[in-house]
Amino acid sequence: CRKEYKPAVLTINRNFLVVDGFINTASEGITTIFLSRSRLLDSTANVPEPGAVVAIQDENGIRYPAFEQPSTGTYASNLLTLDPSKKYQINIQTGDGHSYASEFTVGKPAPPIDSIFWSVSINPLTSLDQLDIKVTTHDPANATRYYRWTYEETWQNNAHFETLWGLNGNTIYPATTETNNYKCWKNAPSYNTILGSSASLTSDLISGLPVAHFEKDDAKFDVRYSILVNQYALDLTSYNYWLTIQKNSQTLGSLFAPQPSQVTGNVKSVSDPNETVIGFVSVGQIQQQRIFIDNSELPGWKSTPFSSCPVREIPANPLDYTPFNYPDTSFAPYFFAAMGSILNITKKECVDCRRLGGDTNKPSFW
Repeated sequence: CRKEYKPAVLTINRNFLVVDGFINTASEGITTIFLSRSRLLDSTANVPEPGAVVAIQDENGIRYPAFEQPSTGTYASNLLTLDPSKKYQINIQTGDGHSYASEFTVGKPAPPIDSIFWSVSINPLTSLDQLDIKVTTHDPANATRYYRWTYEETWQNNAHFETLWGLNGNTIYPATTETNNYKCWKNAPSYNTILGSSASLTSDLISGLPVAHFEKDDAKFDVRYSILVNQYALDLTSYNYWLTIQKNSQTLGSLFAPQPSQVTGNVKSVSDPNETVIGFVSVGQIQQQRIFIDNSELPGWKSTPFSSCPVREIPANPLDYTPFNYPDTSFAPYFFAAMGSILNITKKECVDCRRLGGDTNKPSFW
């Protein structure tokens, strides 16, 4: 006979505090700490931890507050210039009154990134193009050895059609530069743990390590794509922590994959020494480098629109163009023809890039 098996790990939520952050000792650097709660294995929703009081503290007891960004579990400091020779920790008091602190740690500066570059190759499984973004770095002093990278993506997505008209309720109005919804930009952080080590090499060199991978016709490259890569220097303890995270989250699921293992970081509960806390807070100076990839550099790359863009003609009043009473509310104005007596309409997602994600605020670096 068969009996349904429901292990406790799938049904009991331990609600552990999860701390992810890096104390940035670069000149006028910003320290960002992310607080969340652990969740059940079959849950995909992030559980941010709001309402906490977070501060950076140096070995002399001087504290620098990190301010909450509402409802995100993100806490960021002001621009700070911290003494890189001192030890620092993160202090946290959650909304339920529990206190937590990371171990005092001295910073480890990361060497500059030599280059961020990309290459296109043929995927042997699909016989289609694939694109990999790679990083090369080295430390002439042979003092780093252990590295970690994160990245932030930004890409432009345009609406299928550009219109000179906007719609507010049932009223058509002329779009301006501020209200035009043709060009949008979308952002996304990295989610995988990206590590590199030169500990087994004679020289402290990481050459062409892949940090991001894309299959042909990824929509992120329809217009223009940018990636900002952050490089961190780790010590052996923090490297082993992130290596465990990487194995637990990215290499499980196959017959010969390693078994999940306990994650032990450097953040402890001050209120209850027996409470389990997940997280590691390192200290150091972040190195960054940004590149752009234009669609013109990828011949033949273009995503397939998620929906068709039909254009229909309806009568309009050339003396008063503002009313719009088309019964199908999924349509919006596209353009006027025949001296304003005909209005061409199409699906809203075809003239409003926000329907595809992102917003119309052009990034300062674009």
